[in-house]
Amino acid sequence: MPFLLHRLMQGVLVVFGVTATVFVVTRLAGNPVDLMLPLSATAEQRAAFAAQIGLDQPLPVQFLRFCGDILTLDFGQSMWQRRPAVEVVFERLPNSLLLIGAALGLAVALSLPLGAIAALRPGGLVDRLTTSAGLLGLAMPQFWVGLMAIMVFGVWLKWLPTSSMGTVWHLILPAVTMALAPLARFTMMVRASMIEELNKPYVKTARSKGLGLSVILHRHALRNIMVPFISISGWEMITALSGYTVVVETVFAWPGLGSTAVQAIQKGDLFLMQAIVFIVSGLIVLIGIAMDLLAKTVDPRIELN
Repeated sequence: MPFLLHRLMQGVLVVFGVTATVFVVTRLAGNPVDLMLPLSATAEQRAAFAAQIGLDQPLPVQFLRFCGDILTLDFGQSMWQRRPAVEVVFERLPNSLLLIGAALGLAVALSLPLGAIAALRPGGLVDRLTTSAGLLGLAMPQFWVGLMAIMVFGVWLKWLPTSSMGTVWHLILPAVTMALAPLARFTMMVRASMIEELNKPYVKTARSKGLGLSVILHRHALRNIMVPFISISGWEMITALSGYTVVVETVFAWPGLGSTAVQAIQKGDLFLMQAIVFIVSGLIVLIGIAMDLLAKTVDPRIELN
């Protein structure tokens, strides 16, 4: 409980700091009114709009008002969507979580057996093929993989839809595209950790007592590598949520939070950008805490501070 309270307090400070930084940067980068109104707007229209949304006040007053709005999740009206910004975020967020969950679920499901099999014979054919495929997966940019997938499976073969969402078939191409890089990292991590575990004395002792290799892998070696695997899985989830989901969602026109963030920036939707940053940073904090608790559950010997 002390750990949870401590991490939650830290998380509140982090979320507030990130959101406040966005507030300051958007004001210092230029007049937000100029970003949110068309170039054809007159000076009178700009002044009236600034007064309407409170941007005519001194910066300290705007910041205090901004802090008060955060407490009630009131980020103002999205100028692009013409409705509350936080409503837009919560509408698009499940789509992003679905895509990330499918991609990382696929990566986890494939990486554990692939990494374990490659570790059984280091330097063997399977190991070399797995390592080469992993390096190739890390080397290929996601936007290029997405475009190639659209061309092959959508344009040439016409097997799968290539944009938007609706059915499970719409999920396949973006999920596989997003899964390639995490799959490569997971597999290489499992391989390296499993090789290290299989060379430890307890494995040799278990083998000498007649335990089968599959029993050793499932009951001992695999369990011992789960803590670092959970850590890297959490990091991949955070990275996807805050980074490369933008690329995949944009390529496949997936209506998630990443593509929404790109559109908000293009349209100068200040309030929507602030809402996205706040919600995403809060989720990242919660994911970090959840991964620590999960690691503690898997290995009670871990001390959480």
